[in-house]
Amino acid sequence: MEDVSGTAAVKSSDGDDFAPPSGSRQYLFSLNGLGWNPLRWAVVMFAAGFAIWHILTNVWLIEPGFWQNAIHYGGFAFLASVTFSVFGKYANRHWALVFDVAYGLIVAASALWIASAESGIYERSLADTGQPIQFRVSDWIAGLILVFSAIDFSRRIAGWVIPILIILALSYILFLGAYLPGVFRFASLPIDNVLFRTLYNDEGMLGILALISSSSITLFMIFGGFLVVSGAGDFVIELSKVVAGRTRGGAAFVAVISSALTGTISGSAIANTASTGVITIPLMKSNGFRARFAAGVEAAASTGGQLMPPIMGAGAFVMASYTSIPYGTIVAVSVVPALLYFLSVAFIVRIEAVKHQVGNEIDLVVNRGKLISGALVFVLPLGVMVWLLMTGVTPSFAASWAIATLVLVSWVTTILAKLVGSDTFEPVSMGPTKITEALVSGIQTSIMTGILLVAIGIVNNAVVTSGVGNGISIMIAQWSQGSIIFAIALIALASLILGMGLPVTAAYIILASLTAPALAGILADTTILDQLVLGISDPAKAALFALVDSPHVALVAEGMTREQAVALMGAMPFELALVIRPAIVDPALLTTFLLTAHLIVFWLSQDSNVTPPVCLAAFTAAGIAGSKPMATGFQSWKIAKGLYIVPLMFAYTPLISGEWYEVMQIGFFGLFGIYATNALIQFYSEGPLNLFTVPMLIVGAAGAYWPLNLPANIGGAVLVLAVIFLSTRALKRQLGATGVVRNP
Repeated sequence: MEDVSGTAAVKSSDGDDFAPPSGSRQYLFSLNGLGWNPLRWAVVMFAAGFAIWHILTNVWLIEPGFWQNAIHYGGFAFLASVTFSVFGKYANRHWALVFDVAYGLIVAASALWIASAESGIYERSLADTGQPIQFRVSDWIAGLILVFSAIDFSRRIAGWVIPILIILALSYILFLGAYLPGVFRFASLPIDNVLFRTLYNDEGMLGILALISSSSITLFMIFGGFLVVSGAGDFVIELSKVVAGRTRGGAAFVAVISSALTGTISGSAIANTASTGVITIPLMKSNGFRARFAAGVEAAASTGGQLMPPIMGAGAFVMASYTSIPYGTIVAVSVVPALLYFLSVAFIVRIEAVKHQVGNEIDLVVNRGKLISGALVFVLPLGVMVWLLMTGVTPSFAASWAIATLVLVSWVTTILAKLVGSDTFEPVSMGPTKITEALVSGIQTSIMTGILLVAIGIVNNAVVTSGVGNGISIMIAQWSQGSIIFAIALIALASLILGMGLPVTAAYIILASLTAPALAGILADTTILDQLVLGISDPAKAALFALVDSPHVALVAEGMTREQAVALMGAMPFELALVIRPAIVDPALLTTFLLTAHLIVFWLSQDSNVTPPVCLAAFTAAGIAGSKPMATGFQSWKIAKGLYIVPLMFAYTPLISGEWYEVMQIGFFGLFGIYATNALIQFYSEGPLNLFTVPMLIVGAAGAYWPLNLPANIGGAVLVLAVIFLSTRALKRQLGATGVVRNP
């Protein structure tokens, strides 16, 4: 797509230029690039009105959820259709323009038709008991157009993987399932039944996933647009200079900090990489870092943007829907893990800077006007939003009030600038033009998510309708043999494979529906094992195990060895486990295990951004740095290893379920373990390692990671600090008594 801002757009996985904006105050529908083209102005005004409708429908208007989802998809379908012919490579071809406008209008009309036809279908179906589903010809046409458009638009946006998954999913419940063996066998459904479920089921195209997009995600994207336009993005860069500019590796630390803060705005790894990378990557290269490493740091840090509260990308809203856990709770428990991830990237930066003697202290010029005025429009609206989320209001309500707060703050800073002078404040007043730019920017960044969540609804419906998720859960339970780490490894492998062709949110949705229940069950089984070892005195609960074909059943009431308990659990049928878990395990604990499983899947699904062979965030960074894409991918994967360390901490420690002091203890000492892990992988700390310091790091990491064992934690931290001291002395000896820094 033509980038009217003058910066190359990021390419999607199928090569089409369809991507988020590439930098601060650079938009696909930039008002400065419209000229006198009336059609472009019409599209921009439609996008702005569409954004206003999203705000009103979630705060003031009262609409049925199905109608809201239909309008939501219809509007985004129109925008997705006309974007190429109005702004992109086909902008001068009239035949393309006529076709795309007509196509977009037909899809939008079909969505509205399907919404209006719902009551009539129910009435006709109830009147004729011999035919459960009564579609008219017009219903058939509109429904098939919606399914086709979901396949087509997802192909344009994300390549061929999602369309292939949709076709396979529909084929599976239409006819393919009847030919498969074992747990994957599924009796075929009539085509009218499949179309009805695809369109009208809560799990279908216009169901829960579409509602998440229309009621929450799009509003947060619009809020992100307001933050960028108001100068909050400039504040992020300026603050990063203040915090990290005068430390060794400061340029790379600027990238880490700015990506962490930008993640609170964008929730998109690729947009984060493109927006901050154009500043931080050249800065890192000028500071002595290799191009490949600079790009890898930016990609890895930007990937953390989808882990950073309060926005956390689209996946967090899906998680809240899947688990029925409030979004505010998910945000709250994710703060410490996100900080651990960004600090793990920072540790790699520090080790690289010392190892190659680069990244010397630099004096970065800080624009205090942008820093002060940007701080107000960044901190206050985010503070309002977080406070509202903590009080239990809906995310859409919190986002709407945050937008209103931001506009008000921009006006106040403008007045202050006039009173005290522009040297102190450099505000961006949110007048009609800027508000329009913010609305349009938010809608533009939402197109991909809005389309994909509707398209993935087709796959989600097939998974729920067929029950294939239970089959996958059985396979994971059997292959892992109750081992948490092996189950996580299987999910990580599946995530990597899916991530080669799916955006992160789509990969998470599919993985969550297929694997999260199995992982939550394995986590719950650890509690049941502990109770079996102690003995289950309640006769009603003990009687549940009578159906298990195991000689150890007789020991349930009095207790058994752990080996016997493992054998008993291994002999338990999957269906029986589904009955026993809620009866034995406390409901609150089951909810915790479910949240833990979803967070593990959510974190692992992020690795597609930085893991070869397909890693879009790394490829985006490589384009900015001028480094080789695949080499950059491997570098970013190496730097982003926190994506694997922190999920293991979710599984084996109460990092997200413990009391605040327990979380602080795990997080604090976990930093020593993460540093030690990075040092072992780099075979370098604050200086070279040797055969004496490597075992110290291994033991130190184990002690630091040990959950809630203060003596082990302290001992591990002391060993890591000792290695840092010894390696520092080794570096001084290597550099010579004069301390002259040698070039890498």
